[in-house]
Amino acid sequence: MSGSTTMTFISNARMYAVSPEAEAEWKDLIGHVAEDAGATLDYLTYAAPQPLEELWRRPDLGCVQMCGYPIALGIAEVAPLASPVPAAPWAGGQAVYRSDLIVRKDAPYTTLADTFGGAVGWTIEHSHSGFNALRRHLLPWRDGGREQLYGKSVGHLVTARRILDSVLDGSIDIGPLDAYWHMLMRKYEPALTEGVRILDSTATAPMPAFVAAPALPEETVHRLRASFAAAHERPWFGRFRDTLLIEGFETVTRETFAPTLEWDRAARAAGYTVPA
Repeated sequence: MSGSTTMTFISNARMYAVSPEAEAEWKDLIGHVAEDAGATLDYLTYAAPQPLEELWRRPDLGCVQMCGYPIALGIAEVAPLASPVPAAPWAGGQAVYRSDLIVRKDAPYTTLADTFGGAVGWTIEHSHSGFNALRRHLLPWRDGGREQLYGKSVGHLVTARRILDSVLDGSIDIGPLDAYWHMLMRKYEPALTEGVRILDSTATAPMPAFVAAPALPEETVHRLRASFAAAHERPWFGRFRDTLLIEGFETVTRETFAPTLEWDRAARAAGYTVPA
């Protein structure tokens, strides 16, 4: 006699779990959203340095944070659900984010151009905030025919935390931080951010999203999207405005993130493959 098993789906908030306290808030928020949607999700702790690419390619994703650029690139087959709306003036009430270009607080730089000739850092090629946004922001500075802006390009730092640490220890002069991640770090780990300042910021782009794997039933996907969209109206949501610095969520599709591919094409057409 044969039996059947039902797949268990996972949730995870690794991208913005900047501290154990922040991760606990994300876990609780996802729990509320899933309960409203009538979905059962098991929260999976997936700490750095475990590769995010491996997480995103799991067949049991139910509600997991993923950067929009790799969604657009198609590095994993996923169904985008919704993106948070940061409680920040630069977001304008939309599900967008930007990259803060940080330097040491005691660095002499007053403009971005002051850092040229020094060392720039970046995370990984499929990151928007740590690579694609930075490269696009630097692109206009090469219009005069200058092929390389920096004396040293330090790549594959992988995480925003390593960008922060590298600026603090002086191994790079400037690097990009996801501005929403930066907000959460200033809230939960202020001692780690007090030694840096924002020198410049990139244009905004679509915010990373919660995604699901194709195996999640379509009906559950629709219910999760609806639950995210209505979250800001729920009585349980108020505390998360303060603890996670968000105003709510916007539902998204893969096409939402197409602008990140345009930024990539523009840089490649100019022969600017990496920030340098």
